[in-house]
Amino acid sequence: MYNLPYYKEQDETVINEFLAANPFAFLTGCGSENTPVATQLPLFVEEIEERKVLRGHLMKNTDHHKAFLHSKNVLAVFAGKHTYVSGSWYSNPHSASTWNYMSVHVKGEITFLGADDLETILRQTSLHFEGQNEQSPTAFDNLPSAFKSQAMPLITAFEIEITAIETVFKLSQNRDAESYKNIIRELKKQDSDARVIASEMEKRVKKLFPK
Repeated sequence: MYNLPYYKEQDETVINEFLAANPFAFLTGCGSENTPVATQLPLFVEEIEERKVLRGHLMKNTDHHKAFLHSKNVLAVFAGKHTYVSGSWYSNPHSASTWNYMSVHVKGEITFLGADDLETILRQTSLHFEGQNEQSPTAFDNLPSAFKSQAMPLITAFEIEITAIETVFKLSQNRDAESYKNIIRELKKQDSDARVIASEMEKRVKKLFPK
C-alpha cells in the first residue's frame, strides 16, 4: 500500500461511506502451496456484538474457497474511482504526472458460516442491489424453491472479522494551493471518473488550505 501519511483518510464515517458505496471488492488470500488467490465479490460491513465484520458469499470448491479454508488470513481491497493527473496542471509544470485514486484495504480472518446465515446474506445482497424492492422477481425470497435447493449447496456464506483497515485517498494533498485548485478545474473537463475525483478534492479544499 502507498503508505504516506498525507494520503490517509482518518474520518471513520468517510471510510464507512466509501465501503458502502464500493462494495464489489477483491478478496485475496494464499493457498496451501503459497500461491496467491483472488476473487471479486460484494462485501458488506456490519457491526455484530461490538465486532466489525465483512460478510459475503462465494462458490464452494474453487481455488479461492480452498485457499481460505487453508488459511484464514485474507485481504479485501475496495477500490473507488481513479484518474490520471497531468504534471502540466501544476504550478511548476516540469513535474512528473501521477494518478489520483481512493482505496481501502481491510485485513481480517475469514470464517465460513451455516445455511441460516447464507439465507440472510443472500437476502441482504439481493435486496441491496435491487434497491430494497421486495417485489423484485430476483429478490431471494421470490426465487423458485427448486432453484434455491439446487444452487445453495454450491455456495457458502462467510464472515471476516476485521483486524486492520488501511486507506489511501491519494487526492493531490501534497500539492500547493494553486496546483490543487487547477487540478480540480482540469479534472472537471474530463470523464465521469475524473469528475468524481474532482468532487472529492473539492470537499478537502478548506481543510488543506484554510486561508
